[in-house]
Amino acid sequence: MPDREPGWPWLRERLVRLRPGSRAGAGPETAPARQVAVVTDSAAALPADWVREFGADGGLTVVPMPVMVGAEIYGEGEDDIAETIAVALATGKPVKTSRPSPGQFEHAFQTASDRGYQSVVSIHISGALSGTADAARLAAERVGIPVEVLDSRTVGMAQGMGVQDAVFAAAGGSSAADVTALAQARLDRTKVYFYVPSLEQLRRGGRVGAAASLWGTMFSIKPILAVDGGHIIPLEKVRSAAKAIARLEEIVAADASARPAGQARLAVHHFGNQAEAEELAQRLAAALPASPPAQISALPAVLAAHAGLGVLAVVVGEGGEPGAGTAGSGASGPEPEAGAAPAGAGG
Repeated sequence: MPDREPGWPWLRERLVRLRPGSRAGAGPETAPARQVAVVTDSAAALPADWVREFGADGGLTVVPMPVMVGAEIYGEGEDDIAETIAVALATGKPVKTSRPSPGQFEHAFQTASDRGYQSVVSIHISGALSGTADAARLAAERVGIPVEVLDSRTVGMAQGMGVQDAVFAAAGGSSAADVTALAQARLDRTKVYFYVPSLEQLRRGGRVGAAASLWGTMFSIKPILAVDGGHIIPLEKVRSAAKAIARLEEIVAADASARPAGQARLAVHHFGNQAEAEELAQRLAAALPASPPAQISALPAVLAAHAGLGVLAVVVGEGGEPGAGTAGSGASGPEPEAGAAPAGAGG
């Protein structure tokens, strides 16, 4: 079953309006210059059709992060990767991940240059969890085009929200510095909360300590975790899965409710439990009627390999709808709200 809402409708509509010739009376002389290309990695969890649509002109490139199942290496987007990982995790087969090679980023940066872009903003999974940003920095030294590498200090659609705003700003003709600043502002206002049935897979990947994993297993604790400052941290320990999911919902609703009215943006990730994710999203929609419905998507393979089966993750971001109050104005640049100072709730 395909995931719902491939990117928020307001962002898709705004990007379409920014494209050359999409505005009434627009001609080549009014089209934004091809200044900035955006590069990211598959940990950003961007919907595949969103990437295809907005990467068609080279303005967005997603470098796949490899997943190793036994002796086989898979890349994000391969048809059977989710099923392969699920079976491997269920049977105890080793599943590992790696950063993309510098050569992959070098190719992405050079391709952007060859297509006429003047600079690149490269946004990546937290450096505390992966060496991906380091690989991008190595590649940046090998190409002639200027590259700004940004460590998102987060994962999943929390990273993806920053990437989407970067694509939006770049499509509007913003400079690399402005694109980076807009993405950073969005990232700073974004939080990730998640529940995993077991800490074992995170322990195997070195994301939590062996003692924490053993303690959780012995006492049947169901942990609620968060990504903070780029690291995975424990928030609460709950005695049952039902109570853990209910508490996750409460934490998310409290965070979203503390944001400026109508500005909370949600995404729900899952792995092997889509129906459970959809039910959670429905309850969050009822609790947060002023916010758009949550985007629901499977966790990227590189993250699912560490989180394991049954994970539920909720991303809480923030941002007013681009173009609010300027509909029909024909403005092509990012609105002032997008670059506003981060709100305290965004941590």
